[in-house]
Amino acid sequence: MRQLVETFRAHHAPIVHMVRLYRCNGSNVDLCHRALIEAGQRIVMPGTLGAEIIDDLKPTSGLRLQPDLLLDGKMQEIGPKEWICYKPRLSAFFQTPVEEHLKSLGISTIIICGTDFPASPRSTVYAAANRDFRLVLATDAISGATDSGLDEMAQIGAYLMATDRLLEWLPRNRAAA
Repeated sequence: MRQLVETFRAHHAPIVHMVRLYRCNGSNVDLCHRALIEAGQRIVMPGTLGAEIIDDLKPTSGLRLQPDLLLDGKMQEIGPKEWICYKPRLSAFFQTPVEEHLKSLGISTIIICGTDFPASPRSTVYAAANRDFRLVLATDAISGATDSGLDEMAQIGAYLMATDRLLEWLPRNRAAA
């Protein structure tokens, strides 16, 4: 993921980091995690390190999320053509401004990487496909991906590329991405 982010920055290509944030009162927690929060677990709550993007992916060290801004449905700009967006559920498109943001930038192809393939990346792929985005999955920059899961993504039209191939592809296809 770090290689992708650094290359996107070098090519001045837009980057959107998606994060989950749970309010301390649990009012925005999805049903499958609600019992944990109600039992006192502090998972991805504002102000905790678990809610932050890891330093290796940030454009500058010391950068912190602005939870009030994010939970209000706004995107936090953290660098040139780089934003953080809060997602209330697994998909990057569920009740977020991401679709409008990408379309306002003229984006028609998105490259997806991230953690926990069976949940968030997979949900985002389906949602993006339903919105007519072309999709590329960075196969070695998605944790939890299985061969059968990646085959499923290819069957719905996602292009599968390892990071090294994707980094070769990006400069030649900058206008599309």
